[in-house]
Amino acid sequence: MDGKKNLRKSIKAKLSELSLPQYEDQSYKVAQQLFQNDEWMEASTVAITVSKAPEVDTFQIIRKGWEQGKRVVVPKCEPKTRRLDFRELKKFSELESVFYGLLEPIVSKTNTVSAGEIDLVVVPGLAFDKNGYRLGFGGGYYDRFLANYHGKTISLAFKDQIVSDIPIESHDIPVGKIITSEGVIVIGD
Repeated sequence: MDGKKNLRKSIKAKLSELSLPQYEDQSYKVAQQLFQNDEWMEASTVAITVSKAPEVDTFQIIRKGWEQGKRVVVPKCEPKTRRLDFRELKKFSELESVFYGLLEPIVSKTNTVSAGEIDLVVVPGLAFDKNGYRLGFGGGYYDRFLANYHGKTISLAFKDQIVSDIPIESHDIPVGKIITSEGVIVIGD
């Protein structure tokens, strides 16, 4: 566990060095790479988190999804069970600030979407290796969700988030692709 804790700390420190203009430029490049990707273009329903810096900015991605007529679903965390419930987001005013300043869907204003209806999950993380393994934020929410999800998965990352080795455990599930500002890492290639 110390390996994961130290890696989280190291990556957060690197990302905190990005200036706002660098952060916006890098996020834009990642988004442009995503929009040209087959998984994005073919997906009707996309699951994505509402980002919080220093994660790649997903607000522009959510907007683009709406512009392209995609159904955008965002996670609602259930802290007691550590499970994710994805809910359709039609406008940003359907979000509320919850624990740790995360923005999540307001239950009374959004509808649940089942895992089977989701074509593509954009899986968040702090660090990634070239085998598709990710270091999350420590809650295990996505590990639990991905164990029963059989659709396509992609992660978005700045180049400083790509590391040579992630400490993995038996329940860890790799993503199919990692989109960076430099290009796309296809897992299993």
